[in-house]
Amino acid sequence: MNFPGVISSPHSKRIKNAVKLLKRRDRKATGQFLVEGPQAVREALDRHVTQGLDGSTHGVPEWMGSTVDPHGAVVELFITEEAAEAHPEFVETVKSARIDWNLVTAEVLAELATTVNSQGVVAVCEAIDVELDSVITKDSQLIVVLSQVRDPGNAGTIIRLADAAGADAVVLTSSSVDIYNDKTVRSTAGSLFHIPVVTGVGLPEVTELARARGLQILAADANEDAHDLHHPWDTGLDLSARTAWVFGNEAWGMKDADLELCDASAAVPIYGKAESLNLATAASVCIYESARNQRM
Repeated sequence: MNFPGVISSPHSKRIKNAVKLLKRRDRKATGQFLVEGPQAVREALDRHVTQGLDGSTHGVPEWMGSTVDPHGAVVELFITEEAAEAHPEFVETVKSARIDWNLVTAEVLAELATTVNSQGVVAVCEAIDVELDSVITKDSQLIVVLSQVRDPGNAGTIIRLADAAGADAVVLTSSSVDIYNDKTVRSTAGSLFHIPVVTGVGLPEVTELARARGLQILAADANEDAHDLHHPWDTGLDLSARTAWVFGNEAWGMKDADLELCDASAAVPIYGKAESLNLATAASVCIYESARNQRM
């Protein structure tokens, strides 16, 4: 494979501009973020091509509507020669899609990567979040809401499992972690490019719209009035209904004011001696219980 010249200096303007995206303020200012690793970059490129940024709408997901949405487009690719040899499809895709790309040394790639052992490929992408009313509709079956979730690993993992469970969207309130944080992006394992994500909204706004569109709003919380998730029929909880699940902070859970915005609470039963489940684990049980019941 014939390659163009290699960028070997971290002081290159392209590299310096991309490095800035490791900081939140620069991500907000530019509307761009970094995606690292073959799996995530593959999903980003697949979404770019599927969106039809040449103006076509073939294969565009229904939630994007009839007009192609440029959000999430891959702007630029940085790849080492070793990674390009291992993943020739990346180079072929960026060439055919007319995406800027750069061959870089491993030392230069390390300036962009945040993992200890980088796999040699980083992409610059346009922000991917969408508007709330575009994803909470009268057809929505399952919405996942993260309220004051601060841990990037938890947020990314929940986005990934929401994707796997077939949820319609994930909503992060304004008090939650930045989805473009490198740890969050990495934790989604590419699912960030599969499922609509909303950011920067208040929980009252989310619950009001969800209720208006006919969804029940369930808080994942083990308070004294919570339904038992494994025996919901005993207390009249219908897990087959269209649902917006709300998950709270890792340390303190759901605040009383937030619980009041929800229609009911449900808790994962603890049969052993563990005091509790971590957020991502509890979320996986709740989301899949709804997904399973909705498909019965």
